[in-house]
Amino acid sequence: MTSAAARPPTASYRLQLQPGFTLHDAGRAVPYLAALGVSHLHLSPLLEAVPGSTHGYDTVDHTRISEQLGGEDALRDLAAEARRHGLGLIADVVPNHMALPVPEQLNQPLWQVLRDGPDSPYAPWFDIDWAAQTGPEDAPGRGRLLLPLLGDRLGAVLDQLIVDGDVLRYHDHAFPLRPGTERLPLDRLLARQWYRLAWWRLSSEELNYRRFFTVNELIAVRIEVPEVFEATHRTLLRLHAEGVLEGFRIDHPDGLADPRGYLRQLAAATGGAYTVVEKILTGEERLPADWPCAGTTGYDALRRIDGVLTDHAGAERLTTSYQRDVADRTTAAEAGLRARAELTGPDGELAAEVERLVRLAGRICAAEPALADHGAGELRQALRALLTAYPVYRPYVVPGEVAPAQAVAEFAAVFEALHESGTEPGPTAELVRDLALGRLGRSAAKDEFCARFGQTASAVAAKGVEDTAFYRWTGLLGLNEVGGDPGRPGVRPAEFHRWCADLERQWPHAMTALSTHDTKRSADARARLAVLTELPEMWAAECAAWTAAAGPCPDRPSAWLLWQTLVAAWPLPAERLVGVVLKSAREAKVHTSWAAPDEQYERRLTEYARGVLGHPGLCPRVEGMVGLLAPFARSNSLSAALLHLTVPGVPDLYQGSEEPLTTLVDPDNRAPVDLSALAVRLTDSPAGRPGDLAREKLHLTTTALHLRRTHPFGPYRPLEATGPAAGHLVAFARGDGVVTLATRLPYGLQRRGGWADTTVALPPGRWTDELTERHLDGGGARVSELLERAPVALLTAGRRP
Repeated sequence: MTSAAARPPTASYRLQLQPGFTLHDAGRAVPYLAALGVSHLHLSPLLEAVPGSTHGYDTVDHTRISEQLGGEDALRDLAAEARRHGLGLIADVVPNHMALPVPEQLNQPLWQVLRDGPDSPYAPWFDIDWAAQTGPEDAPGRGRLLLPLLGDRLGAVLDQLIVDGDVLRYHDHAFPLRPGTERLPLDRLLARQWYRLAWWRLSSEELNYRRFFTVNELIAVRIEVPEVFEATHRTLLRLHAEGVLEGFRIDHPDGLADPRGYLRQLAAATGGAYTVVEKILTGEERLPADWPCAGTTGYDALRRIDGVLTDHAGAERLTTSYQRDVADRTTAAEAGLRARAELTGPDGELAAEVERLVRLAGRICAAEPALADHGAGELRQALRALLTAYPVYRPYVVPGEVAPAQAVAEFAAVFEALHESGTEPGPTAELVRDLALGRLGRSAAKDEFCARFGQTASAVAAKGVEDTAFYRWTGLLGLNEVGGDPGRPGVRPAEFHRWCADLERQWPHAMTALSTHDTKRSADARARLAVLTELPEMWAAECAAWTAAAGPCPDRPSAWLLWQTLVAAWPLPAERLVGVVLKSAREAKVHTSWAAPDEQYERRLTEYARGVLGHPGLCPRVEGMVGLLAPFARSNSLSAALLHLTVPGVPDLYQGSEEPLTTLVDPDNRAPVDLSALAVRLTDSPAGRPGDLAREKLHLTTTALHLRRTHPFGPYRPLEATGPAAGHLVAFARGDGVVTLATRLPYGLQRRGGWADTTVALPPGRWTDELTERHLDGGGARVSELLERAPVALLTAGRRP
């Protein structure tokens, strides 16, 4: 749990810093954000990144606040302005990796490793398997770093390599030359370097550095080395000690060798600063209780809030329609397993990571007669099977400690799944399991295997499910968010209440989120899509009609993706639609991919998408469908927003989401937001204007945020509704002074004739609806009266003047 020394936020606001929105811009936005009602600004990564970076996760220099964002002076000015308005700063931290930039000298620690090899004082910084590549001709046993970035095989591009003093250049790339090799003939010069330049296609087979997932341009950092932690965190820790930063969001902790150890080190260095982790919890997985942090960044909340507003039965009928239309009975879960298996296969994008585990296990077996005679082929097969079937992102095993019961149970589930599929795990699979669980004693190689299995498992899970299967299975896009489970759509109110109570009890200061820089569709876009689960047959028929009008799509899953994207983000220009459709097709890796784009297929898909927006008869029909969904999407948007702002935890608002925001997958969702225009609209948001969802949502957001700051919320308690429409209400109290009422499944509610005589048991006394300033009596209150003006109500005890 978070330390008492930390000041947990009441709410945070995520700002995507980039050259188009710098720290100076953030400083000018502070008065508006304070007036909105948040307590903290949640800043995207601050350290120096690749020039022009719009996200900041490609760090090149840990010693400096990004100059392209304004530098440290601008950050200090922002902190001072925030303090004047009672706000604090939370910074996004990237401990797992750095950029392998172009030109390479932008990353000076890596530059020195390229020049000096394993003898460089910076060699321990980077997760490199030096033994996997033969070293320079004068030191073949020392190894070297594979750099797969040539546009063709080496022999085809030799004439494009230019020696320029002590630098070797290849187009915009620049590599340091090992001292003393500058005057050698090119073939001898290349043979003497501590790196091997290679064709980019070799990365999946021979890569010997750990990456961020499959991104060759991001090289992993060994943050578990104390000196590396100190060097890479020195600037951020100094700014925390000086009061500039109050808290931290930790990016991708599952990539670390020991996430708990890292968090303990960070907590010790900061005295327990408010810290949340971007940990993706799968299914009913729980965050390890011994992690010293405040909780996750909130994808688990997103799944529950979206889920309680989704019609479970309708989503299942929609899935059946989708499977029938695309002529594929594959479930979302099966699509995930297939994608994971492809990633670890012989030609898979993570084959190099599997091979590193095979080599490591082989060395372990060769060193002990009791473990001998597990061949490389058997090890490879066992690793692929276990990594494919692992039910969550990764196990959390610390060498020298007894494996957590949760990790043991997860491996048992893997073995059971393999048994049920007809694949009997043999002795080699048992060996791999026991090494991953740390059961076979200690050695440097065994400890490394234990940690590296977890790191690899997380990459397989993330790339196989969220970044591949969720682009292939397009039955209902609103379910395909990070941490989502399309195979179990919808969350019943009782389950939702149990989750809220568990969060309050275990992680009361965890973040909750609805939209982030990584959501494939923003909350309001998903609110529209959730309505489709209430009218699945109508939607399936509409999809068929649109396809008939537009003509056959290059493939059926892409048609479902296209129609849902139009509904989710309508109206949208062709550039946004084409960008999302092409990215989705490449991520799916069925007809085209980033590594092997099929230009003919992509041209057909692009022309189809553009043709849809230019179709004179189809666009009015799309607009009509969006109009039909609008009143129900409004209900979902406002309900989701109010639940987000009043359930246990710390709501993290994404920039611009205080008004309707229908953005799509990055980079669409990372564009700068005009906060000055929002500030103007905030001044008149309480004024009534029927049909103005933007004003309604902004008013709801600022009202709830200010209430959080002035009325500490008490214990979470579900409130019981009775009557014919009781299942359409989510109601709960926060202590004795605050009550939330939100509508769910609004289309079904309208079809059944409204609330009728449904009542909810409010605590006794007088109540004020903060959204409408109406005064109400407690006790058994009619829901139709409570929600007469809006689908939601936020009640406070007493009669406000």
